[in-house]
Amino acid sequence: MKSNEEVLHSLPIDSRLAGRTAIVTGASSGIGEAIARVLAASGATVVVSGRDEGRAQAVADAIVAAGGAAHVVVADLAGTYNDLRTFARTATQVLGGHVDILVNNAGIYPAPPTAGLSDADLDAVLATNVRAPHVLVAELAPAMAERGTGAIINVGSWMSRVGVPFGAMYTGSKAAIEQMTRTWAAEFGPSGVNVNTVAPGATSTPGNADSADVIAVMTAATAAGRPVRPVDIAFAVRYLASDEASFVHGTVLDVDGGIANTRLG
Repeated sequence: MKSNEEVLHSLPIDSRLAGRTAIVTGASSGIGEAIARVLAASGATVVVSGRDEGRAQAVADAIVAAGGAAHVVVADLAGTYNDLRTFARTATQVLGGHVDILVNNAGIYPAPPTAGLSDADLDAVLATNVRAPHVLVAELAPAMAERGTGAIINVGSWMSRVGVPFGAMYTGSKAAIEQMTRTWAAEFGPSGVNVNTVAPGATSTPGNADSADVIAVMTAATAAGRPVRPVDIAFAVRYLASDEASFVHGTVLDVDGGIANTRLG
């Protein structure tokens, strides 16, 4: 099994998304980086967005070095409503005036027991995981609907549909994005916009490297027997952004190694 980095550094180039533009939030590392690089490998021009300009630029540079097209637009998705709207408009301008694909990937995941979640962290989870996708869809989806085409892919979580004894606000925020996906599919689907969610399982990323042993234990008894790689999520996002998924509306695509739906013992 190739590592995430090995796959990302050997992505084949194809044209299934040629001529399309994409915004990927939280794209400076982990799942978002993999999504940005996979979409670019299939011909999309990608806005790489994150809070850290240097890390975002490194992702964009990797895309360009591989023959793709990318731009960096720095954004703090926990900022004000006006900050979010300015980000959407700036990214649209950078992409030549229209956005074909929006990937709402950025998220934070403080997961203490309920009484241990600070007020500041609760506000940050709501702002980043729920408010930001809503504002960005409100800004960008109407233009997609007017053109009669577009794809919005939200990144959820396997934890939104199971009970675990921690992280109520985080898991609740992911349940919210799954339900918003269904509502947006009903709202914008008749105008040609496909809205779907990809729900990762326990995924190995730089952000949770200190929990690698815990993730390995969590995934040992799954059908896949290993943690999800960010690139596994990216391939699912690319499918939902492509013409191959034109008849897919309002679905939640589990890419979790079977952690939510299977038990081996």
